[in-house]
Amino acid sequence: MNVLGVYRPGNTLLHRLSPGVKFVAMGVIILVMSLTVRTLPALGAATAGVAAIFAFGGIGPLEAWRQLRPLLWMLAFIFVFQVIFTDWQRALVVCGLLALSVALATVVTLTTRTTDMLDAIVRGLRPLGRLGVRTDLVALAMALTIRSIPLMVEVVREVDEARKARGLRPGPRILVAPVVLAALRTADGFADTLTARGLD
Repeated sequence: MNVLGVYRPGNTLLHRLSPGVKFVAMGVIILVMSLTVRTLPALGAATAGVAAIFAFGGIGPLEAWRQLRPLLWMLAFIFVFQVIFTDWQRALVVCGLLALSVALATVVTLTTRTTDMLDAIVRGLRPLGRLGVRTDLVALAMALTIRSIPLMVEVVREVDEARKARGLRPGPRILVAPVVLAALRTADGFADTLTARGLD
């Protein structure tokens, strides 16, 4: 079974790009999408652009589907919430932007080693070190944040598989509560690991 968001070795254009460039590009693309995508046609164009980025990274449609499929239940919950308070078109745009943002973060983690991420973030934050900022800790926190996005998608997938195995119907109580508990356990695991390494 493939683990979501884990580095996939390759020699594509995205694999060869420096992590810093990928971080900046990801942030810029997500910001631009958030500011400009307001309609379904615009969302379609943004989706086509992200699909092209997946292709540049050598990530095929099947792999992309495996990466994003666990997000469906969370998106369904958000969609229902948005429909209640806005309308279905706005709900589609919001859920689409969320899915595309997760997809971009997943592309970065699939094509970048974690050690390279940390090195790039440390280099980018180096000027702050002169002000006494622990750039190594900031870099580690940022890398963990990026890594946690696909990790939480994996948690949603596992919770949904457990629900299906028990024959339970999907619902907020069945899905959301276990995901929140799993997220808290994951955070505790991160904290214990960092404390064990003297980073408290």
